[in-house]
Amino acid sequence: MIAHERIGHVEKLTLSRPERRNALTPAMLDELAARISNIRDAHAVLLLGEGKVFCAGFDLDLCIGEDGDANLTRLLRGLSRCIDAMRSLPCPVVIGVQGAAVAGGCALIGGGDIVVASPDAKLGYPVTRLGISPAVSAPFMAVPLGQARKLMLDPGLITGTRALEIGLVHELHDTPAAHAIEVAQSMASKPPHALAATKRWLNELSPADAEHGLGVSVSLVGNAESRRLLAAALQQPTKK
Repeated sequence: MIAHERIGHVEKLTLSRPERRNALTPAMLDELAARISNIRDAHAVLLLGEGKVFCAGFDLDLCIGEDGDANLTRLLRGLSRCIDAMRSLPCPVVIGVQGAAVAGGCALIGGGDIVVASPDAKLGYPVTRLGISPAVSAPFMAVPLGQARKLMLDPGLITGTRALEIGLVHELHDTPAAHAIEVAQSMASKPPHALAATKRWLNELSPADAEHGLGVSVSLVGNAESRRLLAAALQQPTKK
């Protein structure tokens, strides 16, 4: 479910589950984290989503029922691992967002160094209405604290245009995937050692306490509120 292709010095990774709007499964996140961690000689990495939507977040069908709590925990841990892996790469990561990047999909863009979105894309972390904390995303959000508070506590979504205004994305384009490829190729043409040194410095300048944010989100897994709200959202019986 993660397609990969080498384009010159660019490693292209694509979320490839368009029939489900690229909704994330534990297996997808495990595969994505493994592919990112095994990148050795790329000068830039490009992350895209196949189809009309970049990523609709977690596949919530997996988060209820007998294995629901275990799957939600795996999803949260896998998401944190993927973002941290992108941040830790020595080369720049470029992400193209079309349609929507919601919840876990929006969290993924926190691993990008340059995020290109369409002006009408929908972005945000509307998971509190499901009894899930978006704190797993917080360590990787490069927006002012006041805006971060609103994004995480308010279950609404914002447009790509608004996301640019607050710094959640960096560029707007009507065809974000195509433009993101151009940006990635441009970054790959730059001196790799200078970029790697700069990225290391940037990570030191804004260290991400990924474990703490992950711990807050995982701590809510299995509580009565989240089970009830998840089941109601999917119109299925609450797990007893």
